[in-house]
Amino acid sequence: MDRKLITWARAVKARDSVPPGRPALPPLWLFTDETRLPDPRAAIARLPKGLAGVILRHDNAAGREALGRDLARLCRARRLALVVASDPRLAASLRAGLHIRRGRRPRARRRPGLLTASAHDRTELERARRAGADLVFLGPAFATASHARARPLGPLVWNRLARTARVPVACLGGIEGQRIRSLPTSVAAGAIGALI
Repeated sequence: MDRKLITWARAVKARDSVPPGRPALPPLWLFTDETRLPDPRAAIARLPKGLAGVILRHDNAAGREALGRDLARLCRARRLALVVASDPRLAASLRAGLHIRRGRRPRARRRPGLLTASAHDRTELERARRAGADLVFLGPAFATASHARARPLGPLVWNRLARTARVPVACLGGIEGQRIRSLPTSVAAGAIGALI
């Protein structure tokens, strides 16, 4: 676990207040990955209590629903937010939030408690805002093994896009304690971090 990133997250949580009508957003997030992290239970058990959220992305994994139930129990016990990627039915059954990709919202009967989205450019940021996202993960900000072929935005482009987003934006892709601090101070101070 990156101590500098956890220290940063504690400072963000202590400093930031939640605006009226907005959900509390954890400063750290773990995106599950069925290839790089086939069983995320141990990693989630090590996340700092009350400081993190988990995006369940095991899209094609056998037993995704059983994994989701286990993660929901673990997240409740550790006061972690749980969000399910691209599956409104599973999100509802787990009483979890919903994560949409590229700002495209799947049809759902009801709005989830927390709606997050991923975005890679200005168009996707705006699409996510129109979809009602509470938080948009913008990236990749830095080079990352999870999207090795994707060109990173870098801190300057990420900053420019985040400033114009009109929705809370989290830094996604290659995040670690040293890198989050490379974002301009004004953005890093108000940014939500992503731990992947």
